[in-house]
Amino acid sequence: MSMTDPVADMLTRIRNAGRAGHRRVDMPVSKFKIQIARLLRDNHYIEDFKVLDDGLHGRLRIYLKYHDESPVIREIRRVSTPGVRRYVRAREVPRVKSGLGMAILSTSRGVMSDREARRQRLGGEYIAMVW
Repeated sequence: MSMTDPVADMLTRIRNAGRAGHRRVDMPVSKFKIQIARLLRDNHYIEDFKVLDDGLHGRLRIYLKYHDESPVIREIRRVSTPGVRRYVRAREVPRVKSGLGMAILSTSRGVMSDREARRQRLGGEYIAMVW
């Protein structure tokens, strides 16, 4: 099965699992997805993640976080797509939900939150937004 946008697939799986009330969700692993998962964990959007060895390419397992039975991630949306890339300059780094949400950016120094990118005065590809 070829996939044109593995990141959109990852975000969709997280969104669907949260809406269905699942505690965890598995997906194919990649270094980029691990960086996104680490960012989500470090910003308290997910409980944790693990890379599982399935004897093939491996799987990324994300443990979802809930608050009062509803998922912490209310919305997670892809912004830049393989067809239409969205880049932002350091001064244009967006604030999601007036700073209550988080923008995920891919910068020259790795994947980081909008807050971190602003602190380091970096722009980059605007991968996704989450709140």
